[in-house]
Amino acid sequence: MKAMKLTAPGGVENLVQVELPVPTINDNEVLVQVKAISINPVDVKSRKGKGVYGRLKDLHPLILGWDISGEITAVGAAVKTFKQGDAVFGMVNFPGHGQAYAEYVAAPADQLALKPANISHEEAAAATLAALTAYQALLHANIKAGDKILIHAAAGGVGHYAVQIAKHPGAEVAGTASAANREYVLSLGADTHIDYHTQDFTKELHDLDYVLDSIGGDNIDRSLEVIKPGGAINSIPTGLSEDVTKKAAAKNINGYHTMVQSNGADMAIIAGWLEKGIIKSTVSQTFSFSDIAQAHLQVETGKTRGKVVVTI
Repeated sequence: MKAMKLTAPGGVENLVQVELPVPTINDNEVLVQVKAISINPVDVKSRKGKGVYGRLKDLHPLILGWDISGEITAVGAAVKTFKQGDAVFGMVNFPGHGQAYAEYVAAPADQLALKPANISHEEAAAATLAALTAYQALLHANIKAGDKILIHAAAGGVGHYAVQIAKHPGAEVAGTASAANREYVLSLGADTHIDYHTQDFTKELHDLDYVLDSIGGDNIDRSLEVIKPGGAINSIPTGLSEDVTKKAAAKNINGYHTMVQSNGADMAIIAGWLEKGIIKSTVSQTFSFSDIAQAHLQVETGKTRGKVVVTI
């Protein structure tokens, strides 16, 4: 099978297409013939030697990627939930060795869900790590109708799912994004768009119940200014420094940092929402497997609307 090996941490030239044996599966796994994968910022960071590269650096061959959608071609002896021919999607073995940049992936059955028939493999692959991150992060919020929520980077991979998920129970959602993405963010269901280039969200918003931050740095400190006592902030990329944690506690604000985890039950919830149209994937660009380096470079710009997907 064809696969994309990372030969060393660094530039996209270190992603090299190779031929590898089709993986063998354990009793709890299924073999998935991959139709589409999605590329995330953590893929880019790990390719450069950051992200989760430290966990993977001693593995050979090192195959990046975690997000897959495809068709099951073989089923492990202990697997009762899926059968050969099922279309499935999920985030595989994150933050471990997902090995998704390949034609075939051995995936634990309990990390997958059936792909809804009304969406494409590209849309399904998009709704894995990013959608799971949004869902698992927002679990802390216990969102209910009328809650005031701020989603930073609302037009991005995690952000565009987070807006839709937060709107589902009836929250009042504000999202930061560029002016070019104003109509897009509002089309996702956001009540308010804030142009982070020209507007200061700390002057526009107040008494928020929850902030989902995917930017980090001083954005965390500034977000604390607009959260009401008893509210919460979840920062995905950097976590909360001890200093910010103290500031949050002093204001009676709960601070969280969550790392997304592979979870088939959560994927099944996302599958149900996709099937019912409660959430939709935005796939802004699609690349062929041989052009995966270009997909990385696009994600590296930090200006992708929704998701970048690679087809196999």
